[in-house]
Amino acid sequence: MKLFRKTISWFGLAAMLFMLPSCSEYLDRQNQSTVSPTDAFKNFVNFQGFVEELYYCIPETSKFYWQNSFNWGEDEIIVAGATWFYGYKIDNGDFWGWQRENDGWGSGWMDGPGSTLDRGNRFNKRFWPLAWYGIRKANMGLENIDRLTDATQEEKNLIKGQMLFFRGWFHFQLMTYFGGLPYIDKVLPADQKLDLPRLTYQETALRAAEDFKAAAELLPINWDETDAGKRTLGKNQLRINKIMALGYLGKNYLYAASPLMNWASTGSKTYDAELCKKSAEAFATLLQMSETGKTAHKLANFSEMSSVYYTLNQGMRIPGFPEAIMQSPAYDGGATRWGLNEQYVAGVLFNGGSVCFSPTANYVNYYGMANGLPIKNAEQADSESGYDPTDPWKGRDPRFYKDIIYDGVKMIQGISATREAHRYANLYTKGSYRDENNGSRTGYLNGKFIPRTTNYDDNGHNQSHFIHLSYMRLADVYLMYAEAALHGYGSPAGGFPGYISAQEAVNKIRRRAGVADVNAKFLGSKDAFMGELIRERAVELAFEGHRFNDLRRWLLLTERPYTLKTAHDFDRAPGGKVANLKERVILERRFNSKHYWLPLKVVDVSMYLAFPQNPGW
Repeated sequence: MKLFRKTISWFGLAAMLFMLPSCSEYLDRQNQSTVSPTDAFKNFVNFQGFVEELYYCIPETSKFYWQNSFNWGEDEIIVAGATWFYGYKIDNGDFWGWQRENDGWGSGWMDGPGSTLDRGNRFNKRFWPLAWYGIRKANMGLENIDRLTDATQEEKNLIKGQMLFFRGWFHFQLMTYFGGLPYIDKVLPADQKLDLPRLTYQETALRAAEDFKAAAELLPINWDETDAGKRTLGKNQLRINKIMALGYLGKNYLYAASPLMNWASTGSKTYDAELCKKSAEAFATLLQMSETGKTAHKLANFSEMSSVYYTLNQGMRIPGFPEAIMQSPAYDGGATRWGLNEQYVAGVLFNGGSVCFSPTANYVNYYGMANGLPIKNAEQADSESGYDPTDPWKGRDPRFYKDIIYDGVKMIQGISATREAHRYANLYTKGSYRDENNGSRTGYLNGKFIPRTTNYDDNGHNQSHFIHLSYMRLADVYLMYAEAALHGYGSPAGGFPGYISAQEAVNKIRRRAGVADVNAKFLGSKDAFMGELIRERAVELAFEGHRFNDLRRWLLLTERPYTLKTAHDFDRAPGGKVANLKERVILERRFNSKHYWLPLKVVDVSMYLAFPQNPGW
């Protein structure tokens, strides 16, 4: 395989991401560098061109197909009949569906035909083949690092740090879904007989931790402040840095410490306290850098939260910064307009065409009240919360109003003669926005990523609306720190020495949204606080692709009520009130212990005995 293609410059990624012309000097290399096995590694420019390909191995999970199933928890439900999405297969217990052999339309981001490193084709960014390719490529680079002689020490550190990070990151992503695996730390000859045994989850995680720690030591906080990074000043937002390495070091430890992974490794369905402490330390180091201004990463203002998820009429400017920590490259700016818009808008606003993914009513119930108290469920509220089922949209957590479209929200903003009857969201039972096959199945729509002008009347579907979600953002780090501190130090008041407590980390995120602190009645025990932390992660990180893995690692995926997907049925009453509010189960997912891990490919587990299939599959 050619090590270079003429279209890849060492900072070509930045040019593609921001739709700006690349500097021609980075395209100038010796004519033989596309075929020579040594020229690829001899200087920083060429070696960085080699490393660039690793960025193109990162899938953009929210936009890999026309519409995109990436929330597989109890958070959303797809319109009836849309059986080609992996989320549909998950709901039916068919976890084989992640594989292209069982995928049908090739609509899953984890596997599929045509996986390539093509910069512009999001359909070909499939996780399984590109993760293994990325690991091999990182190992190739690391084995050739001594060939990098025409470079400064800073440049050598940048090259090595990126490759170490990617080797750890691809292993982490794989083991998140499949459990312990062989840790591939060298280039395996094509003719070598495979005999590498599967490690336990924690054994694999500890190997990944070594790579993340080494990467964090080598990489800068900000590429713009390096001599190499100044060559593309202001275009380094997505480059792997110390903050990303620390973030994934902490997440890797937290996942390894979690009940599922600890059970798979040691037989204990509890948290590993020592791994939690290591996680808390990594997160605390990152967060203190943010809070003291050593990194540009910081929490976005609540009034500007939409900019964390999307931009509007700003071309291909990447949303997310300064809160986003790690993001994939953006492969297709038009994917939002013709994909995610249709995925979240009721068909009545899109000339009847929609493949709608509705927030489930049970998930909407996690959005408590602005006073910080949970509502428990829509029919039986916490007696102290102030929730009123006849006025259920009043006084809720402010994030509810940003994330959820509920009955009566104004959806058509301009003058409309053709759809005036649909100007406001008719999400009551038998309302025009309710449709099992072409609208909301639950009484709600997702408003987190969609401007209220996204409809044919306001012509919002033709605007430059660009959604780009993060693999990791700062609010997620605060909540993961809270979890690690809670279970590492034994109480909500515990925390990494010299840094904030678990409860203070959660309160920091709540205060940003204008929500009251965690109530005192949840601070008396780990279990009570953990219940609020589970709810807080559900609300803050709603629909961003985290919930499925959270439920799995907490050993809650098989447990009621997390197996239920429900709707709210109700009538409109005078004065904007609600009558006859009832919660109805649409679906109960029938899972058992085998569903905590995805099944490996049969062809892979048939290669040799030391690489067995996951239990139950």
